[in-house]
Amino acid sequence: MTATGHRSRRRARRVALDILYEADLLGRPPTVVAGEWEAAGKSVPDYAAELVRGVEDKLPDIDDRLGASSEEWTVHRMAAVDRAILRVACYELNEGTVPAAVAINEAVEAANELSTGDSGRFINGVLGRIARAIGVPDGGER
Repeated sequence: MTATGHRSRRRARRVALDILYEADLLGRPPTVVAGEWEAAGKSVPDYAAELVRGVEDKLPDIDDRLGASSEEWTVHRMAAVDRAILRVACYELNEGTVPAAVAINEAVEAANELSTGDSGRFINGVLGRIARAIGVPDGGER
């Protein structure tokens, strides 16, 4: 993938994070929020829409996996922004849409930019456990 492709995927992930975060806070379906964004003239890249649909479709499974992989933290006890970041990355890990190392790195970078000082380490640990559980050692490729 070209540098432009990486940037467009990163931008799409950020849009998906914003939509999932908003949907979580409002208690609304993420695809409804995405539709409202588009109706308001906001850009929702195809990959962002794919992530939003995928997370919504598999949310119970994703949250179960996150809960099982986050030591002593329930999913609903996590900061909303951390939940959104983890849900996107968990979906990418489960689906194999990108190499595991990319999904984890993008999530950690998003956490470092958007959340608390400890969130990057927390997210890295949770996603590392998930990657190992699904058979992707050390965040490498399947």
